Amino acid sequence: MPTYTVHAPAGRLDAGQRARIAAEITRVHKEVTGAQTFFAQVLFVDVPAGHWFVGGKPMAHQHVFVYGQIRAGRSSELKTTLLVQLMAAVRAAAGLEPAQAWGYIVDVEASHMVEYGHVLPQPGSELQWLAALPAADRALMESVGS
Repeated sequence: MPTYTVHAPAGRLDAGQRARIAAEITRVHKEVTGAQTFFAQVLFVDVPAGHWFVGGKPMAHQHVFVYGQIRAGRSSELKTTLLVQLMAAVRAAAGLEPAQAWGYIVDVEASHMVEYGHVLPQPGSELQWLAALPAADRALMESVGS
């Protein structure tokens, strides 16, 4: 956690844009929340033509939709800052106009998530949580993405 799912029309994002978006989402999430980068997941979903509707009509524009699930417990101000910075980074990485990037943040209770075989800690207690884990589990987490 967090898990960010990026939906875009099929063919809208090339491999370079995806890599930049993933790197930027990870960077922004770490800078704003302080969470370690090995928690950040970014998934991409290509939406085929005719599978995305707005207002009951097929989407005719090249919008990118970012849906972020983060651990609950952060302030409204922090989440607003996170969302604004995420969307600016995604727009820059994908060459989008402001109106083409939509984003949402949803809270999930940390006690309702398991990653790396462990229930996740509350925001702000990651270092204590990591220290209490078996060394092999910590090493696996820290190796992901490196």
